[in-house]
Amino acid sequence: MSTSKGDVAAHIVGSEAQTYDHSIERRIVRKIDLWVIPFLWMGYGLCYYDKAILGGASIFGMIVSLDLRVVVDDTVTPPITSTQRLSWASSIFYFGMLAGLMPLTYAFQRFHLSRIIGAVVVLWGLCCMSTALVTSHQGLYAQRFFLGFLESIIPTAFMVIVSSFYTQREQTWRQCLWWSATGAWTIIGAGFNYAFAGINSGSLERWQYLYIMAGSLTVLYGLGFFMFPQTPNDAFFLRGEEKRISVERLRQSHMGVRCNTIKWEQIREALTDPKVYLISLMMGLAYTVNGAVSAFGPLIVSTFGYAPRTALLWQMPLGAVCLVTTVACGYASLFFKNIRLIMLIFCCLPVIAGCAMIWKAPWSEGGAAPLAGYTLIGFFAPVTSLIVSMGMANVTGNSKKSFMAGATFVMYCVGELYIFLNTTVQEREAESGSASAHSLISRC
Repeated sequence: MSTSKGDVAAHIVGSEAQTYDHSIERRIVRKIDLWVIPFLWMGYGLCYYDKAILGGASIFGMIVSLDLRVVVDDTVTPPITSTQRLSWASSIFYFGMLAGLMPLTYAFQRFHLSRIIGAVVVLWGLCCMSTALVTSHQGLYAQRFFLGFLESIIPTAFMVIVSSFYTQREQTWRQCLWWSATGAWTIIGAGFNYAFAGINSGSLERWQYLYIMAGSLTVLYGLGFFMFPQTPNDAFFLRGEEKRISVERLRQSHMGVRCNTIKWEQIREALTDPKVYLISLMMGLAYTVNGAVSAFGPLIVSTFGYAPRTALLWQMPLGAVCLVTTVACGYASLFFKNIRLIMLIFCCLPVIAGCAMIWKAPWSEGGAAPLAGYTLIGFFAPVTSLIVSMGMANVTGNSKKSFMAGATFVMYCVGELYIFLNTTVQEREAESGSASAHSLISRC
């Protein structure tokens, strides 16, 4: 093994493999699970909730306040309106993510991880709070672009962090654990949104309070990230021999240890590795579903015949499906080898069934069939978490892992953008609203 200045592992454990006590290793893994995973779970939960707030805000008055709905045909009764501005507000977020992915991935790879991420997350929180100051749809477009730019650091960094603390066999379960925040925070966010929907006083609109709360929580999280360890060797919760063993076990698993040196030979290797392209393509295809659900979830459910506040609560079953299935698939990977691809295929089937139910089931006041189909779409969460874990567990070298993470989330953004760039959302105040939502989901 090279003992270059940037190679952390070589400096800590030398160039020869060493034996260690596996009872100590188990204690180390428990400590990492206790400190690292909950912290990542909280961060990704805030990231997901921040994207999903737009759906709740859209039924809290944001559409009216920022002129996001325009009449396109007033010669009929009721008039036909378009919420294409709302679609653009959601899609511009992912253009921001595309712009931020590579520079911010380079930044946390090249410089001190916790300082870079902590600073970016604080800026992200401030940017989120600034949504309350927006007074036009043009201002919302600008704010959403910068929000996406800043948030782009989170998923790629978390993928690399997990692969820097865990062996290949341990990673799927841990990647799924922090990814399960998408489901948990769908439930938590629905509760927050429902509570804020009851605000009838104050000088601000209800949707403005939502963004102020989410931004404040994010700033606090960002300040806490400054204490996050770069590597197991920097972990404040590990002591002496535990640090040496934590690095040695990663080396014996061929996963590598984080260092701040960009190794260009690993980048060149990634560019010629078919796995990078295949995993990225799978991620892009999987995320054509999520765009509609995360941005327009409450709005879609309201077109099933439910009141706006009730539509917020119906996000909870969707979140529960995401949470339970993601955790279950990750846990199963601990007991069955080479099962990730099989689970991924089977989890796609309920998503297809759910889309078909929404598309073909009759929509009546409080219709149960389309709502059940909408809930089944929650199976997309384990699909994407398994893709992430397959990608990170099958590459070695920190620079190559960073490239894999960046490439995967470039296609994540492309998949999210597909639904917005291929759908024009037009609503008639009554029946045309259902038709537009049919189109929105069936395209997923």
